[in-house]
Amino acid sequence: MSLETELAPHPAQRQAAISDEFVAYCNAEFERRRNSGEDFDEAAYKEAMEMALVRLRQLEEEGLA
Repeated sequence: MSLETELAPHPAQRQAAISDEFVAYCNAEFERRRNSGEDFDEAAYKEAMEMALVRLRQLEEEGLA
């Protein structure tokens, strides 16, 4: 068994992945909604995404996410 599989990832690496995954999810959801043909408030979506991302990054910096 290698050392990489025995140790958990460093918190900074794990934290970056959480916010990166969140951004990727939000971008995919944004495109899905935009292309759905239904009414979609793009500005409100982007604003909500940014607010959530700011909070998530704050939690990451504190080691809580």
